[in-house]
Amino acid sequence: CLVCFQLYGYCYQDSNDIPDTLTTITELGSPLEMIQLLQTSWEDRFRICLSLVRLLHYLAHSPLGSVTLLDFRPRQFVIVDGELKVTDLDDASVEESSCTSNSDCFMEFPARNFTLPCSVEGRCQNMNEKRNLYNAYRFFFTYLLPHSAPSSLRPLLDKIVNATGNHYKHGNAKYQVTVICTEYLALELSPSPSVNSEFTQKCVKSANTHKSDSYYRRVPEAFIPDENYRCWPSYHHKGCLLSVFDVGEAIEICDSYSQCKAFVLTNQTTWTGRQLVFFKMASNHIVPDPDKITYVKVTD
Repeated sequence: CLVCFQLYGYCYQDSNDIPDTLTTITELGSPLEMIQLLQTSWEDRFRICLSLVRLLHYLAHSPLGSVTLLDFRPRQFVIVDGELKVTDLDDASVEESSCTSNSDCFMEFPARNFTLPCSVEGRCQNMNEKRNLYNAYRFFFTYLLPHSAPSSLRPLLDKIVNATGNHYKHGNAKYQVTVICTEYLALELSPSPSVNSEFTQKCVKSANTHKSDSYYRRVPEAFIPDENYRCWPSYHHKGCLLSVFDVGEAIEICDSYSQCKAFVLTNQTTWTGRQLVFFKMASNHIVPDPDKITYVKVTD
């Protein structure tokens, strides 16, 4: 299970004070802090939601059957190398609730309640899967996905968020999870640079719809070490460092900030393959740098 905390080893140790003591060795993860996550870039938050979708899909199709996490809250998860993983499976259950009528299949949440159908076998249909799905919506998707998302992706993201929150309208919960998982995976960038990505295509607007490159002077192998200003969200806490699909998107971003007079393309990329770009207040001091390209706004 790649979406679960990895167990590297364990051993039993008997002592006079504590008999049958079990010691486990697991991978190191960071506690999930929602406030900190909301201050990170949208791409990083999207990556966490993507790993959560994989977890939902795994729980729905595990070798043991459909598994529900009865305590599905942020404190049960950690971040490992940017991915979300579940750490506590003590409250996991593979038993679908028994029932004699639909009224026995009542699920109560703080903001919404659901009644599921009772099957002829006397089990609430897909209750485990739907409980996981709605908890993922109320604890994760509703906060992490829409916030500062690229404008071109918002219609798709709204569709995904609404689908998780209104899943009771769909008779087949497994189909709904598959749809959500497919839409997320379609947005993931292949690690191979030769493979085109729906994510990059949806995130960028053509430069032809905005200002052309002629408004900026291209200075190869150059960098502006100073002239920083802060923007949000940024990958750098003392400057404005954002990810772009291409030069056209960098121009669009620079033009949207009144203080931006130049930007520098780096050779660094995010996990989706988007290029990191520094946006600058001025271009008075340019230094040589073989790994960067500077674009300076041309003024009349």
